[in-house]
Amino acid sequence: MAYKILTSQCISCNLCLTVCPTNAVKVIDGQHWIDPELCTNCVGSIHTVPQCKAGCPTCDGCVKQPSDYWEGWFANYNRVVAKLTNKQDYWERWFNCYSQKYSEQLQKRQPQKMAAEA
Repeated sequence: MAYKILTSQCISCNLCLTVCPTNAVKVIDGQHWIDPELCTNCVGSIHTVPQCKAGCPTCDGCVKQPSDYWEGWFANYNRVVAKLTNKQDYWERWFNCYSQKYSEQLQKRQPQKMAAEA
């Protein structure tokens, strides 16, 4: 399965051009493109992960190109579910951070309150 570059996520930093060991990444009409005939997913090289994906600063700019319809459908489904799940984690982290900051503010006021009472 070759990789493809999502043009909506690509910021044209050209890092993928320099890190690809097979020179599969091309720029055609200003759009980055991975030649599926040259892409080997970095299998057989010294790298353990595809370098286009590992070097991409957007994290979502370089994705696996599905070989059939259903594989692509499930990959998209899993990606969307992961994003929805992360939103729940986001709010949980926000609440934890907020409650921690609120607690710190209350603790700062405690000594002031005790000093005022004394």
